[in-house]
Amino acid sequence: MLKFRIKPARQIRYYKRHAYFLRYNHTTAPAQKLQEQIEQIPIENYRNFSIVAHVDHGKSTLSDRLLEITHVIDPSARNKQVLDKLEVERERGITIKAQTCSMFYKDKRTGENYLLHLIDTPGHVDFRGEVSRSYASCGGAILLVDASQGIQAQTVANFYLAFSLGLKLIPVINKVDLNFTDVKQVKDQIVNNFELPEEDIIGVSAKTGLNVKEQLLPAIIDRIPPPTGRSDKPFRALLVDSWYDAYLGAVLLVNIVDGSVRKNDKVICAQTKEKYEVKDIGIMYPDRTPTGTLKTGQVGYLVLGMKDSKEAKIGDTIMHLSKENETEILPGFEEQKPMVFVGAFPADGIEFKAMDDDMSRLVLNDRSVTLERETSNALGQGWRLGFLGSLHASVFRERLEKEYGSKLIITQPTVPYLVEFTDGTKKLITNPDEFPDGATKRVNVAAFHEPFIEAVMTLPQEYLGNVIRLCDSNRGEQIDITYLNTNGQVMLKYYLPLSHLVDDFFGKLKSVSRGFASLDYEDAGYRTSDVVKLQLLVNGNAIDALSRVLHKSEVERVGREWVKKFKEYVKSQLYEVVIQARANNKIIARETIKARRKDVLQKLHASDVSRRKKLLAKQKEGKKHMKTVGNIQINQEAYQAFLRR
Repeated sequence: MLKFRIKPARQIRYYKRHAYFLRYNHTTAPAQKLQEQIEQIPIENYRNFSIVAHVDHGKSTLSDRLLEITHVIDPSARNKQVLDKLEVERERGITIKAQTCSMFYKDKRTGENYLLHLIDTPGHVDFRGEVSRSYASCGGAILLVDASQGIQAQTVANFYLAFSLGLKLIPVINKVDLNFTDVKQVKDQIVNNFELPEEDIIGVSAKTGLNVKEQLLPAIIDRIPPPTGRSDKPFRALLVDSWYDAYLGAVLLVNIVDGSVRKNDKVICAQTKEKYEVKDIGIMYPDRTPTGTLKTGQVGYLVLGMKDSKEAKIGDTIMHLSKENETEILPGFEEQKPMVFVGAFPADGIEFKAMDDDMSRLVLNDRSVTLERETSNALGQGWRLGFLGSLHASVFRERLEKEYGSKLIITQPTVPYLVEFTDGTKKLITNPDEFPDGATKRVNVAAFHEPFIEAVMTLPQEYLGNVIRLCDSNRGEQIDITYLNTNGQVMLKYYLPLSHLVDDFFGKLKSVSRGFASLDYEDAGYRTSDVVKLQLLVNGNAIDALSRVLHKSEVERVGREWVKKFKEYVKSQLYEVVIQARANNKIIARETIKARRKDVLQKLHASDVSRRKKLLAKQKEGKKHMKTVGNIQINQEAYQAFLRR
């Protein structure tokens, strides 16, 4: 037999030419095996569930153990937060994007195989739209409580949301292996507050895997009902979440409610009316694994070739194009509205066009962020970014600062205000600079409305007085106080203005409670409020990027703080600089930076007094002329330092 050797250069070309086929053979063989395994499992043996927990109660760790036990990932590897794909999720220990993973489990008691779909959902209220759509894809949920902390604010909020959607809840206490925990007290909290039977509570250790395989997985099989969809109905799927891929476009996470869908099928989205062809389809195991088809009860991904992630609307219904008129649209769709806004402006010397492209790419992976261009007299061209809530804004600002650093000037977060005019029309104001100000602009205004939230706080009883004083000082209205009689915990409910929440309320709450208080909130609508616009003026000219809408009771205090702080960052000029705070055409605070003086009498020695007076008068007139025709030069670093402080 003739033997020959391929030369290195030719070998490289060979592998490049056949790279696609090598990759195809590598990925399709396991995928075909998985699909054959799925086909053998009836829908009665499907279980779709999620994990409901407060931040840092071990939700991601429990997910890792479940994936290890069902052999989705290698138990010998150092698995940590496998389902948390974003870097900020791993750093903060929170879940921002909903993720899913399919698992195969064989019940040793009966010998039957089961297909489990774990939907890892965000826990914070800012992502409540994603949470509710994720819950709608589940038949039940694991209610996870930390044995060392007990019930917290997000535990309560997520419990009621899951309960309202009719999910079957499995109460689980985590970290029972720790020596300093009181499992009995936590059980009493669950029984008294959630009215769940004590015998249903399971104690586990997500870190070591204690009781996860022996008790928790059998409980998921026994207590969580299978999907109720029908395979003989027209195909329709619920859009749970999406993320952006540079090569594939928007990748959709979907729950197949009825029917089935295959690769190359023509589909349509109910809300956008956009038509697509299914380019790729499969399950998450734990990454994208193509299967060629998805059927009733399964949770998987679809690649439709969406170029813009804005087309993927959470809660939308996807159905076959040919049966659009025969398919009933799934209920519960609600357009997500941003509630917190920040302005972002490039610093000096940065090319706006290049940064605009970078900013557009940054928001591709988070379709909840709204991006609009805006122009500031002081800071130039920039962007107005809208977010779902305070945590959402904080996370995204952290990404901006990491990727751009000192290249961006980011303004303080603001909230939308509803302006009601005398003719009955209403307008939503998201930029403080557009807020009506002064007697002439407010004459046609009937009322101003600001957004409120219902805050739920859990804290030790010893800090109750401090937290109540904090809420009262932030214009809070108390709703309820509940004493959790098991370990001295108190649950406090307040109505609070959203504008105070975004003004680092969470940081202040942690400070007055020494880090023991937790917070969760939900939207409470708009309320009539006496709010005004506060402006910062430099030599009579308003700095639009620093405008802010405040309640009338806070204007004088904030105005005095502003002028004192801003004075620290403005350099002295050759003429006097006046910094003022104005509200309702009234100056409420003022600071003055004295002019830099030149000694014009330096060369005079024994001259007469009239010569000296003449030189001083000439200098005084020159200062006045500079003040009227000159523009004060404020460095971008001054704005940046003021806003960061």
